Amino acid sequence: MKTADVTRITEMEDHHWWFREKRHLLADELNRLGPPGRALDIGAAGGGNTRVLRSRGWDVVATDYDENAVEIARSRGLDAIHADARDLPLPSSSFDLVVAFEILEHIQEDDQAAAELFRVLRPGGSALISVPSGMDLWSAHDVAVHHVRRYDRASLRKVIEDAGFVVDELWSWNVLLRPVVALRRRSARGNELNEHTPWLVNRALTAIVTAERYLPTRSRRGVSLILKVHKP
Repeated sequence: MKTADVTRITEMEDHHWWFREKRHLLADELNRLGPPGRALDIGAAGGGNTRVLRSRGWDVVATDYDENAVEIARSRGLDAIHADARDLPLPSSSFDLVVAFEILEHIQEDDQAAAELFRVLRPGGSALISVPSGMDLWSAHDVAVHHVRRYDRASLRKVIEDAGFVVDELWSWNVLLRPVVALRRRSARGNELNEHTPWLVNRALTAIVTAERYLPTRSRRGVSLILKVHKP
């Protein structure tokens, strides 16, 4: 991810509908995991998800491949280190939870990254993973944000299970807006995050994606896939 994109994400994450709902999703899953322990947030950018983890009592380390992202996270008082997800400079079996939101799709060797997630997680520990879904949604946006691929359920499950994980849950997110996204991506010219979202549109999109909390949409096709796994 480019430094400019990291800076833009940091500026947007407190109010943009996509980031706000992703943080709610993370907080909801944390509530189901039981007592907090030691957590690793991989590809943390400016630390939006890291702050959610810390607010829930987790002792959390943030990592990012972009050194500017690490500096931004540190400026927010977070424990952050520069690291490649394919070769984490961290001890084996040292974390109770690993969070990797929107990371694997950026890495050609996603099997290596998955293996590193498995290595640093203690036996019995959990991982929460989020990736973009559906190669039929591939567009100039994916190219601009340096995606290597978009996953389907089978491909995501394979790379994670091949690393040694046991899949607990696998579900779709951002289902209701998928038709809108599919239409927009046909004419996409670059990173959609760089486009200004008017306040009223942001509120409307927030209402739509929030509705998924209460609707049986998880088995339908969405824009993202969410995975909850554990290390046996």
